[in-house]
Amino acid sequence: MVQIIETIDVDVPVRTAYNQWTQFETFPKFLDEVESITQTNDTLTHWTVKVGGFTREFDAAITEQHPDERVAWTSKGGDTEHAGVVTFHKLTDTTSRVTVQLDWAPEGLVEKLGALVGAGGHAVKKDLKNFKEFIEAQGSASGAWRGDVDA
Repeated sequence: MVQIIETIDVDVPVRTAYNQWTQFETFPKFLDEVESITQTNDTLTHWTVKVGGFTREFDAAITEQHPDERVAWTSKGGDTEHAGVVTFHKLTDTTSRVTVQLDWAPEGLVEKLGALVGAGGHAVKKDLKNFKEFIEAQGSASGAWRGDVDA
């Protein structure tokens, strides 16, 4: 397993950052490798991603979710094995910190070579920068899911 941890500060309140992160179907607007996400129910999503020229599909189950604090998930079946958590921290009334921790198992030669040179970390860092630009330009979340999922 490869572990990636990246953090970014965004100039929106923690509630806004968290609320936007719960809108999984908007992820293709700021996550470069994500082709589409379909939310099946409150705790299950289906992902189609394109990494290194290869298309992969998998389901992700939300294993823990607490408003304005964290969203944790794990993959279920499909082509990609990974788990992660995103946490949200209030810095000021108008600024928050978003941290992503992702553990994944590279598949195939291209992904294994990419993992060796840190390509996954660079991709997550770029995606967080894209998220920052997206949410700051919007100024508000496009929706919200405020439910709790206990671990």
